[in-house]
Amino acid sequence: MSTPSTPPTDDQLREEIRSRYAEAAVAVTRGATNTDLNDALQVVDDTGAAASCCGGGEVTVGEAFGAGLYAAEDRDGLPADAVAASLGCGNPLAVADLRPGERVLDLGSGGGIDVLLSARRVGETGFAYGVDMTEEMLDLARANAARAGATNVEFLRGTIEDVPLPDASVDVVISNCVINLSADKPRVMAEMHRVLVPGGRIGISDVVAEDHLTVADRAERGSYVGCIAGALSHSEYLDGLAAAGFVDATVELTHEAVPGMHGAIVRATKPGA
Repeated sequence: MSTPSTPPTDDQLREEIRSRYAEAAVAVTRGATNTDLNDALQVVDDTGAAASCCGGGEVTVGEAFGAGLYAAEDRDGLPADAVAASLGCGNPLAVADLRPGERVLDLGSGGGIDVLLSARRVGETGFAYGVDMTEEMLDLARANAARAGATNVEFLRGTIEDVPLPDASVDVVISNCVINLSADKPRVMAEMHRVLVPGGRIGISDVVAEDHLTVADRAERGSYVGCIAGALSHSEYLDGLAAAGFVDATVELTHEAVPGMHGAIVRATKPGA
């Protein structure tokens, strides 16, 4: 495990994230609660590395992450494991304004909660894709889809930097507290732009830092795996979306996750409608 004096490479970081979220998926099948999972992701050991998932750490995240950010009517009727595996910092469906017949892509779909909720909203004439790099999460999501009887969904193995869908294939991209985990955020934003149809839009929940916080400041407030250290600042997010070709971008801070860092709603549009 890398120490703070030897920063991990991008590949090492990706493997740590994959391993930790694989642990989370397995923990759900063994009865871990949503609070257990979200608290564990924030725990770091004395080397600065994330502690073992669901290891009973002392850090708690309160209401900043997890299933409690969804309305009860959204959670009702979903498989219990989909709700338990909710590890996000918001509810992207609350801002994505999904419509019947639309095609939706969820980046970093995890246990499938946002894909299943999207499938409900777009109806039988629409479709919801989920992309995740963690085989254990994909297995959990597919099992949850089967339990929910959802037929207008598909879960694909891949990374959010290299989405396994063709150009202009979806109307909406959503994501819930995952973009902050990427070591190549410009590539993620370029991929969102690529897979959207002209006039398509993003509705994303993510952790965003206040502009005055340095990268080091963010790292002091939490782990990369726990969605804190890798977060972009407000200005960095807007600049990145503009560089990828998006217009009408906004970043709305909604609730404080840790001091100076917030759950946020990110919206933008691909030109050309």
